[in-house]
Amino acid sequence: MSALAEQDIGQVPSRPDENSAAAMAGERIKASEAAERETTMSLWMGLKLYPKAVAFSAAISACIIMEGYDVNLLQGLFAFAPFQRKYGHKQADGSYQLSAAWQAGLANGAAVGEILGLFLNGIISERIGYRRTLLWSLSVLTGFIFILFFAPSVEVLQVGEILCGIPWGVFQTLTTVYASEVCPVALRAYLTTYVNLCWVIGTLLGQGILRACLESSNSEWAYRIPFAIQWVWPVPIALAVLFAPESPWWLIRQNRLADARTALSRLTSAKADPDFDVDATVAMMHQTHLLETAQHVAGSSSSYADCFRGVDLRRTEITCMVWAIQNLSGSGFMGYSTYFFQQAGLDGAQSFNVAMGQYALGAVGTLLSWGLMARFGRRDLYLYGLVAQLAILLATGCLGVASDEGGGAHSGVAWGVAALMVLYTFVYDMTVGPVCYALVPEMPASRLRTRTVVLGRNLYNVINIVMNVIIPYMLNPSAWNWKAKAGFFYAGLCALCVVWTFFRLPEPKGRTYAELDILFRQGVPARKFKETVVDAFGTQDAVFQVKSGKHDQEVVSHVERAE
Repeated sequence: MSALAEQDIGQVPSRPDENSAAAMAGERIKASEAAERETTMSLWMGLKLYPKAVAFSAAISACIIMEGYDVNLLQGLFAFAPFQRKYGHKQADGSYQLSAAWQAGLANGAAVGEILGLFLNGIISERIGYRRTLLWSLSVLTGFIFILFFAPSVEVLQVGEILCGIPWGVFQTLTTVYASEVCPVALRAYLTTYVNLCWVIGTLLGQGILRACLESSNSEWAYRIPFAIQWVWPVPIALAVLFAPESPWWLIRQNRLADARTALSRLTSAKADPDFDVDATVAMMHQTHLLETAQHVAGSSSSYADCFRGVDLRRTEITCMVWAIQNLSGSGFMGYSTYFFQQAGLDGAQSFNVAMGQYALGAVGTLLSWGLMARFGRRDLYLYGLVAQLAILLATGCLGVASDEGGGAHSGVAWGVAALMVLYTFVYDMTVGPVCYALVPEMPASRLRTRTVVLGRNLYNVINIVMNVIIPYMLNPSAWNWKAKAGFFYAGLCALCVVWTFFRLPEPKGRTYAELDILFRQGVPARKFKETVVDAFGTQDAVFQVKSGKHDQEVVSHVERAE
């Protein structure tokens, strides 16, 4: 029986003592072997060895297809005449219009609920597990959809949006964290960026359904059918969650090593590689957890406050900025491409058609990002993507100036702006969009992963609320009337994002979580992560000496500089 199996798995000590030193030494050897195996595993071997992990992760990530569809649905419904008649006010010309204030309120209502849902997720999921949290969220969402479907007034609709935002907030982070914890290093980037693909698919489905309903009915069913389609998602996803194993990393953090071994066995295929050792992989996870808790003065405790203490502050900063840059670099501006299509002379139906093509191109970009990440890594692809977005935004602003000089009626300029919005979508969904999902679960410590990712996504949501308020002012002729010149505003923000990324964003490609822990612990500069050699489990005793009060410099034995 292995040293891991011989331990009292119900009461695992947080540091070795005299009685368990031999067992812990054996576990460190196994952990080192498993870490070496993970970092040298090929993509094909990862797919063969972890087919069930891929399947369960893909099924649970479908929550984001639902979230992408739901969150973007309401903005499309603002253009529907039946929706305006139901929730708007009669104008002097006899038409109905939903006020700008209510449009902004409804657009941001879901974001407010998501902020609450995200914070709750960071607490609840660490206590009851990922699966139970997802099942609870799917259940309450099913009930909240009734509020949207039957809302008799715009006030009730607003309440429904806020309440639906709570489970949507859970989906925004828990799917990504689960994907990052059930797969090996070789598959981590693919399964986490697949979450972005799910969001694009959901948005594309929403555009298609809105396009189908736009001219099919002039009754209340024109907007109720899109709301009702939301009931399609929860049941099949809940079935997948019921059969899926819990995250082995979460089980390790609960000191449930036997359950972690069972979960990992369910995620892998023993037939693919007879030499694969489940015990060794669990040992690697356990030793990583011990490494983190030994370096942390509060031991294994985890709270939102811990995200801002010591070395974890840097990791929280990176996670939050990677999320925030998605919005700061212009993704919100991209969402108003339909406006520019209409400025180019397209009617409502044609604008929806082009928007569908735009998001289909975004899906292609996400697929291409998989090959580009394998070649260039996360950091470089993220940085190059921001530079490309900066160039596109500058070009968009210049066309806005040209449009003003031409009296604002040059259709060629309008088509140029619309084309740049499509190009921006492709570049964004090939670089910054998907790479963000690979980076955010890799930056935090394992014990703080969920809470740190929650903080990052909530910063994204706060910025999104601000952008939802100011972008209509930028584009509205009766307000600031910047139109395409708003590209200059986002270009300035994007330039700042490029500078931050160059100096602060590290490269986690090919690293185990234990290696990342040590690199952050030693304060390795972001630009040096790629060439720094780490032996995570080579001299593990030094880690426990840090916890016992000896000089932190003894951990340096884990890190070697590449020549």
